[in-house]
Amino acid sequence: MPTPLDFNDRNLSLGLARVSEAAAIACAPLIGRGDEKAADQAAVDAMRTQLNKLDIAGVVVIGEGERDEAPMLYIGEEVGTGNGPGVDIALDPLEGTTLTAKDMPNALAVIAMGPRGSMLHAPDVYMDKLAIGPGFRTGVVTLDMSPAERVSALAAAKGCSTNDITVCVLERPRHEAMIEELRATGAAIRLITDGDVAGVMHCAEPDLTGIDMYMGSGGAPEGVLAAAALKCMGGQIYGRLTFRNDDERARATKAGITNFDRVYTRDDMVTGDVIFAATGVTDGSLVPGIKREVGFVTAETILMRSKTGSVRRMIYRNPTR
Repeated sequence: MPTPLDFNDRNLSLGLARVSEAAAIACAPLIGRGDEKAADQAAVDAMRTQLNKLDIAGVVVIGEGERDEAPMLYIGEEVGTGNGPGVDIALDPLEGTTLTAKDMPNALAVIAMGPRGSMLHAPDVYMDKLAIGPGFRTGVVTLDMSPAERVSALAAAKGCSTNDITVCVLERPRHEAMIEELRATGAAIRLITDGDVAGVMHCAEPDLTGIDMYMGSGGAPEGVLAAAALKCMGGQIYGRLTFRNDDERARATKAGITNFDRVYTRDDMVTGDVIFAATGVTDGSLVPGIKREVGFVTAETILMRSKTGSVRRMIYRNPTR
């Protein structure tokens, strides 16, 4: 018989969906209004309020930043009623603040939850990332390969031409050489301006999204969130922390990182069973965005459990007041 302190992912999953829904709906009036900070704050406030209604003893391990930099949902903040299981929480109340401010696709409210100690406490530094979807042998692509070698290896595993591979990449100056190398293979590139959690998730459903692989550097905390998503959806992700200065190395040390060259797999970043919820803010390939009609607001959430591999798509329609 389970005790009240067990991580009951089945019972907690619907509550987690309500958390991401609340964040997405709260920032909906700010879509396309050009104010990134206001949209992010609205999502943070709503997510925190909803989290504190859950019967958990939660600790934010991936959040909005260090305590001094983030007044709410900072790393180490305790959330929930305290009357329940100890859990780790990774979240991004608004993944894609710029996308929301400009009314561009694929902005999401995302959150993952697992038993205490199950998620990597990633410092707020960059991570070199590589991800593919399910159905391939472990290590078919690696971070030690060049970008061109990765495309060739994945094409061989899929039994297709490199011309049939599409790679998702964050559009940043630091990726220009990589993009040039990828295009030389004949692969197509889907450039995204923000939102690399969604970018990685696209790999898990290539038939739906048209994305076969994700690569490039982005935030390490987002890497852990993406790993939580792939833990539920299937697929592989590899990440290696990168540092620009001694201050970033100090952040890693503070977070408990001892091997600065380690390559983290999906199951290194998320060691236990997790639940994951993502609600669309703006329309995207994974879920539609918030719809505001006269008298109603509608949100769609993808809710997943790694324990069972279940994926639910939930539509929430509520009268506005």
